[in-house]
Amino acid sequence: MRLWSLHPKHLDRIALVALWRESLLAQKVLAGLTRGYRHHPQLQRFRQSPDPLQTIADYLWEIQNEASARGYRFDASKIGKPQSARTRIEVSDGQLRYELEHLRAKVSQRSPQELERLPKSESELQSHPLFEVVEGEIAPWEKQK
Repeated sequence: MRLWSLHPKHLDRIALVALWRESLLAQKVLAGLTRGYRHHPQLQRFRQSPDPLQTIADYLWEIQNEASARGYRFDASKIGKPQSARTRIEVSDGQLRYELEHLRAKVSQRSPQELERLPKSESELQSHPLFEVVEGEIAPWEKQK
C-alpha cells in the first residue's frame, strides 16, 4: 500500500489508478470493514487525525478531482463522506523528496517518457493538498528501500 504524500498531479497514470484503489482499501481498513492491512504503517497518520474516516475521504476527493481533470472516471460514490473543511496533516519535506525519488525510480522502469512530467526542483514539488509541509526527515513509518 502506498498512500502518496505527493500531489496526485505528479503521479503517472499507473500510480494514480493504484493510489485510488489503495486509498479505497485504506478507507475500508479505517472503517473496520476488512481485516487485512489493519497494521499498515502508512495508515498511522490518518489514524492520528481527529476523524480518520473524514481525513481519508478528503484524501480520496483530491485523487478523484485529479482523475476527473485527466478525463478518468473514478466512481466518487465509493468515497465514504462528502468533502469537508479538512484537517491538515503534517508531512516532512524529507518525506516528499523520498517519495519523489521513489516515484522517479518506478516511472523510469515502466514509462521513461513520463519522467519529463515529474518535478525537476524542490520549488516545483507539491504535496497532496491534505498535507502541510514542514521541515524534517523521512517519516518513521516509511519502509525505505
